[in-house]
Amino acid sequence: MFFPLPRTATAPFCPSEVKGSVAVPQDLPFGKKLLRYAGPGLLVSVGYMDPGNWATDIEAGSRFGYGLLFVVLLASLAAMLLQTLCVRLGLVVQKDLARACREHYSPRVNRFLWLGAELAIVACDLAEVLGSALALHLLFGVSIPVGIGITAFDTLLVLGLQGAGFRRVEAIVLGLVGTIAGCFVVELAMSQPNWFGVAMGFAPSFERLQQPGALYLAIGVVGATVMPHNLYLHSSIVQTRLVADSDAARREAVRFCTFDAVFSLSLALLVNAAIMVLAASAFHSTGHVEVTEIDDAYRLIEPIVGSAFAATLFGIALLASGQSSTFTGTIAGQIIMEGFLDLKIPCWQRRLITRGLALGPAFLGVWWFGDGGVGKMLVLSQVVLSFQLPFAMWPLIRFTSSRALMGGFANGTLVKLLAWGLFGVISAANVWLVASAVLGGP
Repeated sequence: MFFPLPRTATAPFCPSEVKGSVAVPQDLPFGKKLLRYAGPGLLVSVGYMDPGNWATDIEAGSRFGYGLLFVVLLASLAAMLLQTLCVRLGLVVQKDLARACREHYSPRVNRFLWLGAELAIVACDLAEVLGSALALHLLFGVSIPVGIGITAFDTLLVLGLQGAGFRRVEAIVLGLVGTIAGCFVVELAMSQPNWFGVAMGFAPSFERLQQPGALYLAIGVVGATVMPHNLYLHSSIVQTRLVADSDAARREAVRFCTFDAVFSLSLALLVNAAIMVLAASAFHSTGHVEVTEIDDAYRLIEPIVGSAFAATLFGIALLASGQSSTFTGTIAGQIIMEGFLDLKIPCWQRRLITRGLALGPAFLGVWWFGDGGVGKMLVLSQVVLSFQLPFAMWPLIRFTSSRALMGGFANGTLVKLLAWGLFGVISAANVWLVASAVLGGP
């Protein structure tokens, strides 16, 4: 062979290989220390702006204008709460969510949780495959099946980064997130939204949810926003920061990593809001209220906004969004296998397994539904993710509320009330979403 393939799990995708690999000296100035802690939140944030989010945001914007922006805001706040719990679990207990489950639950329960977590990763990767294939189709004219096939080669990116430092991955993801955000900044400037309407859209309103189809779509937005595999991912990758063994050092690390998570998820909030605002200003305000497919949005942007450049930027952002899972999906898969099963395999094998499991349904769906089935499969992937979320939330809230595990870092009464209330709301909403999907929608 031209070069030997790794036979063991290697950095930067194997959690045990990068644990404590980013040193944070206590005597660093505040600004440099903040930059040293920044990064894990960015890796998590890409899951909140993947192609699965695009479908729900575009449909919500085209059908209801700016009216459901408050749903994006509330879903993002819920995500911030959950991800900050992951930060505390990882930094205080020095165990990720998967490993904590293996140590506290029976083998039968762990096998169930592991299978659910793996299913969530494959469902997320399916959305990335479809998004990337659609972006290649829109930008370069390749067929959807060919685009799906091309996505299999992203394993080469994993091979190319073998042995690299974790900060290298964080830098690449920063580039992808910056590309997505930059594209939408330019597109929003071109579409000239009604900023007063945007501001009013962020104000919560139950009356807007009573419009036909609004509640179903709002639940879809929530389901597409909060990703279950991100809870396993974040609780592990915060441990890449080397923290001194003292409560004071851990408390400082929790503060910095919480800021990193909130800032990064705020960026994801702005991207998701930008997609909905773009759909509202470009489609809803011009009478195109039935835009439900990403490719329809791509084709309509140019004649409505009056610039082919806007459509190209849309495609580039979609491609960057689709490629984000190359890194986060591989790391999350390794975390789940190592945590639940105490098993390590070479990272390129992990990537091939995940992508291979996603390629099958992608090819089958395109063959069965045709190119127009991409939107249906994206929605299906979000339904699967929605269904899995409570099974990751339950142990996370329980572990972070346990004084035996967390000591003085355990959740306070207010945080517990918010977290369990969120668990109840999301569980009920996801059951309704899954039931509606099975029964054919509202």
